[in-house]
This record gives sequence, C-alpha cells and structure tokens, in this order.
Amino acid sequence: MSVSYFPSSARTQLPVPVTESAPKHSEDIQEAYVERKDSLLNAIDYTKTVLGDLRTFNKSWPVRYPQLHEHPGAERAEPSKLKSRKSLRRSLSFPDDPSFQADVVVNPARKGMTRSVTLASIADAEDDADVEGSDDTERLIPVSNAADFHVFRLDLKLGAHGSSSSPAALVSQLEKSSIANLLDERISTAVAHIDKLRLRVEDTSSKVLVTGDLNAGKSTFVNALLRREIMPVDQQPCTSAFCEVHDAALENNGKEEVHILKAGVPYKIDDESTFTRAFLSDLDSIVSANEHVEQVLKIYVADTREPSESLISNGVVDISLIDAPGLNRDLVDTTAVFARQEEIDVVVFVVSAENHFTLSAKEFLTNASKEKAYVFIVVNKYEHIRDKAKCKRLVLEQIKQLSPSTYKDADDLVHFVDSATAFQNGAPSFETLESSLRSFVLVKRSKSKLMPASTYLNHLLSDVDLLVGANAIVAQAEFERAKDDLTKSRPVLEKMQSGREALEEALESVEEEGASSAGARTKLVLTDALDLVGQGELGVTASGLHMPSYPGLLGIWDYSRAVRKALLNSLDLAVKLAEDEARVTTTNAVDQIKQLSEKHLPEGVAPWNRVFLPQAMFANQAKGKNVRRKSQGLSGAVVAGGTLGLGIGLAQRPDMLETTLFDLFDVQHEFWVHFGDGKGEDDEERPISTLGIASVGMGALTVVGGKVLGARGIIEGAVRVWDMFENETVRTWAAPVIGATAIGLTVYYILELPNSIPKTVGRRIRASLLKKNEGLEAGTFVDVNVLRVNRETRKVLRLASYDMKDRFRSTMDEKTREVQGAEDLEKRSETALKWFGDVERRTGKARELAGLAGSA
Repeated sequence: MSVSYFPSSARTQLPVPVTESAPKHSEDIQEAYVERKDSLLNAIDYTKTVLGDLRTFNKSWPVRYPQLHEHPGAERAEPSKLKSRKSLRRSLSFPDDPSFQADVVVNPARKGMTRSVTLASIADAEDDADVEGSDDTERLIPVSNAADFHVFRLDLKLGAHGSSSSPAALVSQLEKSSIANLLDERISTAVAHIDKLRLRVEDTSSKVLVTGDLNAGKSTFVNALLRREIMPVDQQPCTSAFCEVHDAALENNGKEEVHILKAGVPYKIDDESTFTRAFLSDLDSIVSANEHVEQVLKIYVADTREPSESLISNGVVDISLIDAPGLNRDLVDTTAVFARQEEIDVVVFVVSAENHFTLSAKEFLTNASKEKAYVFIVVNKYEHIRDKAKCKRLVLEQIKQLSPSTYKDADDLVHFVDSATAFQNGAPSFETLESSLRSFVLVKRSKSKLMPASTYLNHLLSDVDLLVGANAIVAQAEFERAKDDLTKSRPVLEKMQSGREALEEALESVEEEGASSAGARTKLVLTDALDLVGQGELGVTASGLHMPSYPGLLGIWDYSRAVRKALLNSLDLAVKLAEDEARVTTTNAVDQIKQLSEKHLPEGVAPWNRVFLPQAMFANQAKGKNVRRKSQGLSGAVVAGGTLGLGIGLAQRPDMLETTLFDLFDVQHEFWVHFGDGKGEDDEERPISTLGIASVGMGALTVVGGKVLGARGIIEGAVRVWDMFENETVRTWAAPVIGATAIGLTVYYILELPNSIPKTVGRRIRASLLKKNEGLEAGTFVDVNVLRVNRETRKVLRLASYDMKDRFRSTMDEKTREVQGAEDLEKRSETALKWFGDVERRTGKARELAGLAGSA
C-alpha cells in the first residue's frame, strides 16, 4: 500500500458549496458574492503567508524540484488499467540528482482532499484504479494534470537531447541551491501575482477583455455590444491600442470623450496632466495615426438603453470593456495582451469561424487557463460558413482541449454568431450571447470574477502540495539514511573515543620499552666487548677479523700498532652489532604499533602502513657527530665506524691508533698491580714524563723480578745477599750468577711479549674508552653509544607513534564529522518532515477558503 507522509486528519471535508439554486434576487446575489469574496480574500492572505514561509524555509532547506515521468510499466499494463496507471503512477526524480529514482502515486486534488504524492508499491495498482474511479466532478485538478506543475513549472529544456547542451547535461550541472533559487524566483512571482489578485478581487468593478486573432472581428463585436459604431472597423487590422470602454454617465459626468493616457504617468480622471482629451469622432484618426505606438485609450460612452439591456450601464456593477490588439499582430502586442490578461476578470475570446484557433490563440488560452477556468468564447463570422455543423464540432473539440471547464459549460460560454448582423433586427443568436454574457458577468459574478482567482489559488496550492509531497519523500529518505549512518558510525566513534587513551598509553609503552631495551642491549654488548678487549682479546668474533701474527722482536712496534687497530675494529664491529640489534628491536616495536593500529582503527579504514626502513637508522648520525666533535676540538669515543664499512669510527681515529712505548712496557700498571694491590688498574693514564721514561729500564727489571720472585721476596733476598757478599767465596761467584739470572729473565720477558702486548694494548684501550670526556653528554664510550642508540630508537618509535596517533586522530575527526553530519541531517530531515506536514494542513485550509469562493 502507499505510504503517505502527511496525516490523513489534515484532509478535512469542505463545506457544501452554494450552487446556482441559491436565491436569485439581486440583494441575495450581492450578499452571497460579498461572503464569497471575503472568503477568497482570506484564502489569498493565508496562501501568501504559506508562500512566504516556503521561501524562508527554502533558504535553510533547499527545496528540490521534482520531475515526474510516466511509469515504465504503464505500457505493459492491461488496457482496463492503462488509463489509471498513466494518470497516477509516476517515476519521481530530481534534475540536480539523477541518481534518485522512486515510484510514486500522485493523487489529484479533490474537494475535501489535498493533492498528495506517496511512494508506490506493486500492490498499489488496484489502489490507483480506485482513485481513478472516483467522481471526476469533484476534482479541483484534472487527472491529466495531476503530475504536472501549473505555476511553479520550470523550463529546464535548454537544448536538444543527445547533445552536450541537452536538458540532462545542463540541468545535472546545476546545484541544489541553483534550482532552489529558480524556485524562489517563481514563488516570488506567484506572491506578486496574488497581490494583484487581491486588488482585483477587492475591486468592485469588473474588467472584460475582448481579445483574439487579427481580423477576428473584436472591434465589431464591441460595437455590437454597445449598439453603436464606436471602435474603428476595417477589413485590415486597425486596432493597435488597448481601448477601454467605460460608462460615461457613471464615471465621466455623462460626457462622451476619449482620454489618451500618457506613458509612465498614473491615470487620474480628475488630473488632466495625466491624459489628453479627444472626441469620439477622432477615435478612428487617433488609432490610425498611432498604428505602431503602444497606447491605452479610455473611451467614455453613454449607453441610453435600459439597465436590463446594457452591459456597461447595468445599474449593478461597474463594467469596462477592453478591446485589445490582435494576438498575432506582432510580438510586442502579443506579449502585452498576455500580461494584461492577469489584470482581467473576464476574458471574451473572439475567434474567426473561418480560421478557428491559431497557434497564438492556443498559447494564450493555455496560459489563461492557469488562472481562468472559464473563458467566454465568441465564434464570429459563423453565418458565412456553409457546413456549420462541422465548424461547430471542430471548434468545440479544440475548446475541449484548451479549456475543459469552458467546454463543460459550452451552452452558456460558447456562442456562434455574426457580430456584423447584431445591428439588424432579428439576430437571436447575438441576443442570446449578450444575455449569457450579462449573466456571466453580473449574475454569476462569483464564477466570472472570483472563480479565476480561486482557480489560480487552487493551482498554486496544488503546486505547493506536489512540491512538499515530493520533498517529504526526499526528507524521509534522508532521515532514514541519517539514522542508518548513525547506527553504523556512532558506535565506531564511541569505541574510538573510549579507546583513545588506551591507545596512547600503549604507544608510549611500546616507545619506552623499545628504547630501553635497545639501550640496555647496547650497554651489555659494548661492556662485554670492552671487557674482552681489556683482556687482549677481540671484542666480537666475526669473519675477516683476527689478531695479527707476531713478527718477531724487530717488528714489535708494528705488531703493537696492528694489535691496537684489530682491537679497535672489534669495538667498531661491536657498535655495529649493537646498532643491528637496535634495528631488530625497533622493527619489532614498529610491528607492535601496526598491531595496535589494526586493533584500534575501525573496519573499512585502511590500516596504518607506514614504511619503516631499518637500514636508515644511524645513517647520518655518526658522520654528523664526528664533524661536530672535530669542529669543537673534542676527543674520545665516537659512536661507530671502522674499516668494515661503518663510516668513521675508532679504528679510523689517528689519536686512537697512536702507539707508544707504554703499549710494550706498561710500567705504571705493573707498579700499581704489584705495589698498590691492583687499585690503580682502571685509573686514568697519567701524563708521560722524563722521569717515567728514565724509569722504564728499572721498571722492566722490577716487572721481571716481580714475575719470578715476588716483591717481598726480592727485598728479603737482597738482605741475605748483602750478608753473603761479606763472604769472599760468595763474592767470587756472585757476578756470574747475577749475570746469568738477568740474561734468563730478559730472555723470558722477550718471549712473553706476543702475549703481554695484546693485553697491554687492550688494557690501555679499555682505560681510554672508560674515561669521561669533556663535551660528551654521557661521558664514556659505552654511555655515549647507549644514549645514541636509545635516542635513535626512541626517535623512530616516536615518529611512528605520532604518525599512528595522527592517523587515529584524523580518522576519529572524520568519524566525528560523519556523526555530526548524520545528526544534523537527521534533525533537519525530521524538522523538514514536520514542516512539510504542517504546510499540507495549511494548504488544505487555504484550499477550503478558495473553494468556498470558487463555488458558483
């Protein structure tokens, strides 16, 4: 079944209209007319308020312009239902949104009901037939026009189909606001027109416009109504001005004359500056002399006939007859007639029986039918037609298409006459015409004067109903879509909001654990490497890295240098190993961040996929720090480098490769080991002095002696030896024994150099790298590298965390905008639905008032 978006309670039953069975006395007729006029004025005011509110609403909610097309299934329908479906079932779309398509049922307005648009379903076919089967006489809008706009119709056909300027191609480029602006202009025009309607309804007089094609006999017809030769008559077109015929006795003190109105000046009968006087006899020459000039002439005529016979001097209503230029004379005159008909109460259309309705005539009547359901039609020159029955049949068929209401009342409103014979006695057809015209203008004044305004209001309100009905469907669709979007988006947003703090804490934890783990591992690797180097062994084991071979006593200096370089290379390699392990740790931490992104980012959002290149870590830092340290004149540990492709490191520093005598004989070390209980083992190196160099020999001997006997033993032995030297025999053997002992110890020390030099060099390297250098933030070699690795790891993880947080934040912002947009759309759609329903009720009330005024 159809789903209506308007409450059925709004469709109130109209009061029973007053029909022509009402009292016919002039007082009763006038009283009924005044009552209906007041009702119509209220309807006009009410409708104007509705239109004003519609314009205001159009600014906050751009009202969409619906396009209704024949339902695609209409051609396949059964013949019995074809008319129903073609009349009521439509395909709804919008020019600014071709993607929107919906099957709807357009119910024509009937008395007591508004015009409505509802969604259609397959089961609605029978309902369509039921609506179609209702009484046609009750409809305010014909079924054929049920799906069309009357007043709000926009001309969007801007080009030929299939071209780049076709309607679809051009209109689809228009935004909603553009079409809303076009609608606003049309509504504004309608408001201006109903203001004119109000003035016309309030006006106690009635204006009767006599128009038609050229040479249809309009002027002759006016003369026939006046029973006088007033208007110029010729076989050629002679009336190029609007000639308004008024009752001289009523409006000009009984004086017959012509007032030629001045252009651009409001006419006032008591102000001669607004017009120029002329005699009736000059009318022919005035019209002929100004054939190509647009003029308005006020013609005051005294009709001496009885009020019961005269139209303009009827004693009841002020009547003015307006003889207009021919429609197809030229474009300017035709346009002027089209504009003038909006100010007219009754249109008397004169058509030649010889030519019937021309294209201009059809266009004029089609335009006039938007407001005037009834048009008084005079088929002139009928007596000259041989086949009168055929002429009458063809003319009535055309009238049926152009003005259905006029056709239904053809007996009173359509007359076949010959105006030229009206002056002759015995012209019953014209007398019947005149009687019908008097009745239509005077007795049936509600139909002639009020019905056009009522018809226009009904058409206007019908357009409002169609507009708001179609937009209500859009608002309902947007409301449902907004609710669906909120159902999907709001839980996602709430989950992201609740999980944001947990994500940030998890990212901080990953960053902290990654940096700490990399720093701790670096400290362990470098500390172990330094300990091995201090023992004269390579800090790390790697292919291609080995200790040099001992070249002998003569190459001992080069050997010491090669050992130093090998040990330094091993430390450089240890730094690289620590960096590689930091890269692995960082990679694992980045993977954890990716897992956090998959956990916290909603479905449908591309996961965080930042590309991490481990090899980019520590790429430029070593070089940059080394350059900075050189510029500052600093010495000490550098982070990485060496001959193994690591850049500038320990093995490339001249100060670290410098070999001294203490690499061969570390006197100070041995002294503190043997005489200081090893307390100075890790002390800083002291500056080399002359005394130190001079004591090398004694130190060497001390070392050798210390190695063999021990320091205390040497002292005790020295005392005993001194006692022994008092014996002459002992003095004889002392020199050879001492010499032999010294030689043996020296040979032993020389043989031990391959083993002692690596330890000595390693010990000195370790002591040097354990020193705290001024200018370094953390001091020692290990501390500097731990800090560097920690910083690099933390930098990478911090960037990754920041990028992940930014991705999360942007996603949450996007979801927030989606939710806010859906909430706004839901609120606006709900408000629009309520507003459209209220408008439907208000148009029903306005139609009720207009319907009362339109009954006759």
